[in-house]
Amino acid sequence: MIDHISVAVRDLDRAARFYEAALAPLGLARLVARPATLGFGKAYPEFWINLRAAMSAVGEGSGVHIALRARSTADVDAFHAAALAAGGRCDGPPGIRPHDRVKYYAAFVTDPDGNRIEAVTFPG
Repeated sequence: MIDHISVAVRDLDRAARFYEAALAPLGLARLVARPATLGFGKAYPEFWINLRAAMSAVGEGSGVHIALRARSTADVDAFHAAALAAGGRCDGPPGIRPHDRVKYYAAFVTDPDGNRIEAVTFPG
C-alpha cells in the first residue's frame, strides 16, 4: 500500500549518521544522495530524509511515527542499540507488545529531530 515515506530533519549530516546506523540492522542502506535529501532502502529508496533546516524542533509526544519491519527479534534489538548509540533516544525498549488481536515484538526510538521510529517483527 505504501511505496515510500520521508521525514524532515534539521541537520542532514547528523540525520545521515543516525539513520545509516539505525537502519543497517533492518537491511536498509543509503541508495541515493542528493544535496538536501537521502534515500534508504533495500532495492530502491523506500525511506527518505529531507533537509528542512528552518523547521522547528518536533515537540515531545508529537511528530511522525513510522514502523519498519524487522526479520527477527535480534534485528529489533540491534536497531534499538544502534539507534541509541547514534544519538537517538529510547521511546520504548525492545520487547513483546501484547494487544487484543496480535502479539508483536518492537522497539521505539526518537531520532535527533524528534521523529518516532519503530522496528517491529511478529514472532511465531
